[in-house]
Amino acid sequence: MALNADLIARIDALSTHHDAVHEGVRVRWRRFGSDASRPPLVLLHGGHGSWMHWLLNAEALSAGRTLWLPDMPGFNESDAPPRAAPGEDPLRPLLAALGGTLDQLVGAGTVIDLGGFSFGGLTAARFGAGRGAVRRLALIGSGGHGTLRRMTAQMINWRAAPDREAERAALLHNLGALMLHDAAAIDELAFAIHDVSCHGTRFRSKEVSQSGGLQQALATMGVPTLLLWGEFDVTADPRPLVAQLAAEGPGREGVVIDGAGHWAQYERADEVNARLVEFFR
Repeated sequence: MALNADLIARIDALSTHHDAVHEGVRVRWRRFGSDASRPPLVLLHGGHGSWMHWLLNAEALSAGRTLWLPDMPGFNESDAPPRAAPGEDPLRPLLAALGGTLDQLVGAGTVIDLGGFSFGGLTAARFGAGRGAVRRLALIGSGGHGTLRRMTAQMINWRAAPDREAERAALLHNLGALMLHDAAAIDELAFAIHDVSCHGTRFRSKEVSQSGGLQQALATMGVPTLLLWGEFDVTADPRPLVAQLAAEGPGREGVVIDGAGHWAQYERADEVNARLVEFFR
């Protein structure tokens, strides 16, 4: 485990931490790189996640540009957003804090490139549709598509585990049930990221991810979009979904990463990095 902690610390040390506050909600952003010649790239993590969902991507994607990775409100090192009022859009408080703090850091109206993973995919699309000033959008295993999931194993409630050993077993099970396809990818680093991120999650994202809204947000944005899923992603049936979404608007590119599960940018980091670098070039 020490080597995994060393890797996380090494990547973290490449960043500058920025704690911005919007309407009383503090959001921690990590900035990698400092090249202002291209639009800053903003990437949002998934549910039960943190900035570390992009741990194996940060170096490649910050080469020659500025990369911003937040812990979204309600996750890891950021404050929780206020609860949405009854009948209110449950994402509104999160989006408000996210947008308010980003604008403090890069400037309101500054054109950005934008991406998101899983729950963060839907959040990125909703965020971009509301903010505007997005040049290109890339989504990996995005939530919000409203089609059937392909879950074959039940998730285990790790919070109900009676001790640390049972909790660890539940978290490892969930990594295989939802996040990663290849058993070899469920390594100590993946567990360390998942463990820390799950314990730091205070926002209920599952219902939001399964409530739909992705297609409408993509249509509202109308920007060049990369739609990427892992071949074995259990949150969707990737090939027909990618084909459908790509056909619904101009400037959309659909990609299925062979051999990858839901967390494709971890399981097939080199291939996903190459795709993203080329798309955002």
